[in-house]
Amino acid sequence: MQGIKRIFQHLKGIKLPSFLKRDGGKFPIKRMDWYIINKFIGTYVYSIFLIISISIVFDVNENLAKFTSNNAPLRAIVFDYYANFVPYFANLFSPLFVFIAVIFFTSKLAGNSEIIAMLASGMSFKRLLRPYLISAALIAILNFYLGSYIIPKGTVVRHDFESLYKNNNKNTSASNIQLMVDKGVVAYISQYDDIRKTGYGFALYKFDNKKMVSQMNANVIQYDTIAEERYHWKARNYKIRTLKGMREEITSGIEMDTVIQMEPMDLVFSKGQQETFTSPELKRYISKQQQRGSSNVVQYEVEYHKRIATSFASFILTIIGVSLSSRKRKGGMGMYLGIGLALSFTYILLQTVSATFAINADTPPILAAWIPNILYAIIAYYCYKQAPS
Repeated sequence: MQGIKRIFQHLKGIKLPSFLKRDGGKFPIKRMDWYIINKFIGTYVYSIFLIISISIVFDVNENLAKFTSNNAPLRAIVFDYYANFVPYFANLFSPLFVFIAVIFFTSKLAGNSEIIAMLASGMSFKRLLRPYLISAALIAILNFYLGSYIIPKGTVVRHDFESLYKNNNKNTSASNIQLMVDKGVVAYISQYDDIRKTGYGFALYKFDNKKMVSQMNANVIQYDTIAEERYHWKARNYKIRTLKGMREEITSGIEMDTVIQMEPMDLVFSKGQQETFTSPELKRYISKQQQRGSSNVVQYEVEYHKRIATSFASFILTIIGVSLSSRKRKGGMGMYLGIGLALSFTYILLQTVSATFAINADTPPILAAWIPNILYAIIAYYCYKQAPS
């Protein structure tokens, strides 16, 4: 009875949104659900704030000397680096924060006999899971939206800051580039400078039924960054050979505007580049590279599928957390908290390992992205079956 009284003391003052109310005062989400949802979301936000604050302190301590030596402006440090550092790592470790939040407040409810009171009043464990899964759904939707549309744009700014003031190792050149830019059209660039968006030793070959029909050579080719449309290049000191049977026509000139189905992002690959694309951009890029026959798209495919798979981790780890912490135990929650944290860390580790396998061991990218979810869904089902009923 004390547990029931404690619950209703907490429930006093919780106001339900008017749009959830129905005729007769009935609504799909009850006060008990709002109580758990408030606890879940509140603890989740608090854990993010606490851990990310500690991470910022360690990062400042580690990189302060680099920022000072490279004369990084304070405004750039705050708004370009840390303003994008926080959401990136918060979203990356969101599954861990979800689990910490669930374990923390659910074990407290169990310790106060509140969950025992709920189950004793006739509520099933499955019904108890409803507000947890609603909270997990809200977090999953938020994580997917941020990871797919918002964070990639901030990652571009953060990477630019790091290349200027922190690492100074951004890849800005490439050599001996061979690229299929269209059906039967192959481009070659001897040397490419991404800072100037300029290529040297350029050749463009066109084939029809495996026979070359034209060849264009240019000493210099430069991407037109101010053109209203994409794929605009300027060729300098060019020569075009057109083959018509046994005849050959040669055209040459000093400068020519041309359209070639390639962009600077297709020519220079840097570490973590896949994280700078939004999900629609990733999908278009993967499709374009596959049409060209490029094999350097596995990490982009893994990133695309991982953003979807990671969102479902909120549901899996929530079920594991509730199942482990909902039973009141004499020895406290120390051992089960340790087991849960170990599961969370191994989940994040398995995500990284499976992505590496996909890149280096020819594992299908979609399978590599979903392997952690599949394995931990089995663990979640086992924990659910062992939970109090």
